Amino acid sequence: MASAPRNYPDLHEHLKKLEERGLLRKIDRAIDKDTELHPLVRWQFVGGVEEAERKAFLFTNIRDGRGRKYQIPVVVGAIAANPAIYSVGMQTDLHEIQAKWDRAIANPIAPRVVNHAVCHEVVHEGAALQGEGNGLDRLPIPISTPGFDSAPTLTATNVITRDPETGVQNMGTYRAALKAPDRLVVRMATRVGGAGGYQHYLKYQARGEKMPCAIVLGCPPYVAFMGPQKLPLGVDEFTVAGGLAGEPINVVRAHSVDLLVPAEAELVIEGLIDTEYLEPEAPFGESHGHVALEEYNMPMQVTAITHRKAPVIPSYISQVAPSESSVVKRVAYEPLFTTHLRHTLGIRGVKHVALHEPLTGLLRVTVITLEKGTARTEVWRALYGAAFFKGDCGKICIAVNEDIKVDNADALLWAMAYRMNPVEDVQVVPHRGQGHGPKREHAQEEDSTMLMDATMKGDMPPLALPKQEYMERAKEIWSELDFGPLRPQAPWFGYSLGDWLPEWDEAAKRAAEGRYLENGRISAQKRRKGLKPETKYRPDRDGER
Repeated sequence: MASAPRNYPDLHEHLKKLEERGLLRKIDRAIDKDTELHPLVRWQFVGGVEEAERKAFLFTNIRDGRGRKYQIPVVVGAIAANPAIYSVGMQTDLHEIQAKWDRAIANPIAPRVVNHAVCHEVVHEGAALQGEGNGLDRLPIPISTPGFDSAPTLTATNVITRDPETGVQNMGTYRAALKAPDRLVVRMATRVGGAGGYQHYLKYQARGEKMPCAIVLGCPPYVAFMGPQKLPLGVDEFTVAGGLAGEPINVVRAHSVDLLVPAEAELVIEGLIDTEYLEPEAPFGESHGHVALEEYNMPMQVTAITHRKAPVIPSYISQVAPSESSVVKRVAYEPLFTTHLRHTLGIRGVKHVALHEPLTGLLRVTVITLEKGTARTEVWRALYGAAFFKGDCGKICIAVNEDIKVDNADALLWAMAYRMNPVEDVQVVPHRGQGHGPKREHAQEEDSTMLMDATMKGDMPPLALPKQEYMERAKEIWSELDFGPLRPQAPWFGYSLGDWLPEWDEAAKRAAEGRYLENGRISAQKRRKGLKPETKYRPDRDGER
């Protein structure tokens, strides 16, 4: 069964491209989905593996804790184990991703409704959803955090609902815990502002109706990227996915609920969410780095499961960042923040916005890179703009210059230590919501925001490390001596920060060439009387103070 022609890849084609580029590992040995699968992939995030060396893992021989074998493979890391994998899905170089998102949001393309789709090749409904080994229980859904999670949980989801008043669909990434072969519990964010799906839930609840829902596993990458992306409420994510693809996304009406789903999806779980009763869900290891404890969330009665004849089920590595979940968000969120500051607010000097990833999971620490010499007023507009662009991001916002590598905590602390006067360059803003984390606004709890200007306020002396050419030569010698692999951590060589003169460059060159005595003869000619020790001398001013 084939749907309408298309030029964008589905998940199968995406995996083939990853394999061709050496970005996919196939694991054919037996793997326990409940205790081994996620921990194995997790090691590439916590085992000292460089980000560029992370890969997608395709598991083809899956068991559970009781030894049951599953026929459907599971892939982890296929959307964003690292930015290179993300860029394969985006069909563009990494440095072009921001521009591609900007164009897609500005030029959405409505989806194309088709009558036939591969996601409907196999349909399970009625009795096929009942009893152990059927329905959801036949799917190899991994346990994400063995030892803490209480159930296999869907993580790499695109959850589709529709506004009952406007008819506009929403697609978000929400977790869903398996409870029975025909029942799961969905967690849609209830934080301040709420996720789009939760807003729909409230409307259905007010009408006294159950909410139709489709949980899609294994979308074409352009569609998969939409789930974690934060677009304005009321924007149909299929239209922006079409903007990314440069053509309409094929969609088909779901089998048992009135929703449009991706025609090339691997698997779709359809059902009705109860808007009257809630059911306990979790514990579950969350992306904020803590285990989410048991809470009441939304039970969904499954009405049908449809899939391709040979589906592949994706699962996200989430929990403590870095993870696939944080990478897929980071690569998408950072362009949104940068565009907001540059174009929406018109702030001059903004080079990049980075959301700190390890442990903080993007939501707590934001670093804004600005050109050296950016006006102080613009620095502070950027800090405020980034802090309050998104309600759950930016508890701590730091402004730095381009020489500071934002992923290097040592470099950030260096900037804060020597470029920031806390009395003048730090502000604390009250009345902020808790946002996503181990504490949320259940009892009107408030948080606050810290803004820090750690940019240079003027020229400074160079970073006191050997210049690049000397460090590179030493690295060659290190390699010749076979001292083992080096993983340079920026900054690994010295560079000028503005307060440096050609005369000093010349003196340093003479010293490096063994001609320091010439420097001594030159300095001897500059001796003066009547000065206090540590009086500054600048050759460009001929000794003037």
